[in-house]
Order: sequence, then C-alpha cells, then structure tokens
Amino acid sequence: MKDIDWSKLGFHYTETDYIVRCECHDGVWGKPYVTNDKYVSLHLSATCLQYGQEAFEGLKAFRGADGKVRVFRMEENARRMARSAEALCMSPVPEDLFCEAIILALDKNMDFLPPYETGATLYFRPLLIGTTPRLGVGPGRDFLFVVIPSPIGPYFPVGFHGTPFIVNRHVDRAAPFGTGQYKVGGNYAASFRATEAAHRQGLSCLFLDSVERKYIDECGAANFFGIKDGVYVTPQSTSILPSITNNSLMQLARDKGIQVEQRRVLLEELSDMTECGACGTAAVISPISRVIDPDNARIYEFGDEPGEVSKMLYYALKDIQYGRTEDKHGWCYVK
Repeated sequence: MKDIDWSKLGFHYTETDYIVRCECHDGVWGKPYVTNDKYVSLHLSATCLQYGQEAFEGLKAFRGADGKVRVFRMEENARRMARSAEALCMSPVPEDLFCEAIILALDKNMDFLPPYETGATLYFRPLLIGTTPRLGVGPGRDFLFVVIPSPIGPYFPVGFHGTPFIVNRHVDRAAPFGTGQYKVGGNYAASFRATEAAHRQGLSCLFLDSVERKYIDECGAANFFGIKDGVYVTPQSTSILPSITNNSLMQLARDKGIQVEQRRVLLEELSDMTECGACGTAAVISPISRVIDPDNARIYEFGDEPGEVSKMLYYALKDIQYGRTEDKHGWCYVK
C-alpha cells in the first residue's frame, strides 16, 4: 500500500500508477490495455473538442470491514454510459468490456485503495471521447475509452452535515428532451455560471425546470429528494440524470417500508418537507440545511443536522458498500 496520508485526501485527482485504455474504430472495439501514460494525443479537430462528443461516469471501489474489496453497481454505470453514448452518436462501450476495464484498473492500482478505517475510497472516472478529425458538423466514427483511477477522501471528513442551497431561475442546466438525462460534459459546463456564482456566496445551486421554472430539477450535479408526509419524493423529468445512487436509495427506502414517489416536484412543496438532500456518487447523501429563494424572498429551513430518514438511508447504503451488512440486491462486485 502506498505511503499516503489518507486523512488529507479530498475530492481531487491523485495520480495512480496506471490507467486503462481501449479504442474503437468504425464500430469495432479493441481489447482494454494498461498504460502509465496519463496523456492523450488528439487531432485538434477531433469531434470531442469541436462538437463535444464526450461522455463520462463515476464509481467507487471500497475496502470492506471484512478485508474484501467491493465495486458498487458498475454494471449500472456501464448501462448509463451506453445510453449517453447512443444519445451522442458514439459507439457504446459493451457492458462486459466496461466492467473488464474497471476491474483491470482496480487490479493494477490496488496499492492506492485506501484502508477501511479511513473512509477514503478508490474512485474511477470512465471517459469516452470522439477522436475522429472532423471540421464539418457531424459525429465521428473513432473513439477512445479510458478509465482513470484516483483515491479520494471521505466527502464529510468532519461529520455528516447539511449544506445550504440557493434557487437559480436564470440559468438553464439542461432542456427537456435535450442531453440532461445523459452524463455528458456539456451539461456540467452549462451549469458553471450558476454553480460558481452560488459557491462565491458559500452556497450550492438548486436548479428549476427550464420551461416553467417552478419544478425542482437538480441540486448542482446531484439528484434531489425530500421526505414529505413520510414519503420519499424525488423529481422525474427528461432533463434530469438518472442517479444510480438515487435509484439505490429508493430501493432501500422501499425495503424499509417507506413509500417512494418519483414525479414532478414543485419548489413550494419544500415547505411541507421535513428533510431533503442531494444524492450522488461523491457524497451518497448531502443533506440540505436550507434553501434560499431570492426571487421570492423566502427561505426554507431544514436544520444543519441530517434528518432521521436521510441518516438511516445513508448508513444503510454505506453498510452495503463496506460489507457491513448483507448485499441483498447483489449490487457489489466482490474481490
């Protein structure tokens, strides 16, 4: 194991020994291979640079309480990347190839997998880019798939706590029937104006739908959920990325007898919610302490401490990821 101060890792890139690459030409994928070269040579007119033909994913490997290593729901990441690829006219990475590349990246970088007690994990960033040189508008036919591993620290190094959000009605993260439901870089670049403005105020950004601007869309780069009358409520929209974490939390809520509703959620419904949060790979759940609506001079308060349902679901999912409880749904690849 590498001599790393695991306690000081944040959510930033730490170089490992190897990455995994695989190329596709005219619809035919080669075999994944390992390299220590962290750079790519691209033609300046490659379709990823000219027209944003790019998709990515994010997932983690955990060193468990039993000493075993678990990768969480990588097949779902493979399927989501395939949907993103098809939406951008890219050749999808086959599911078995995707999983083979993740396991290869894990095997070759085991020294960077943090110890169990630290709360740190080994993060994987699968990346798919179009490499065909092209000036005329249109998709390429050549693609590079890369898996970039990096150890990252716990999202809450000093404890599970709430984050304040501010509503933004002036920037659209994604349009209905556009690319919002796919994990592509352009969605994130489109949100930077709003998220950076919020961060300068010490806040995170809550996006509303881009048509009526009254329904909750996403929390920065994460899905939203709230607890209303004991029901787990989360938005449903063609502009929201289907979160694998949110999907897992919904299943765990059902397992515990909690009703789940996936539907359009009005911003005003926050006043009827006892707790809410943002959910995604990085944090699992980031509880929302308050939501500021500057256009209506209104603040929805939830408190700095996470709610009881949020805590229960957070630890239930973490227990599966770290092997502290039975994985009843077979979500983890165990090594």
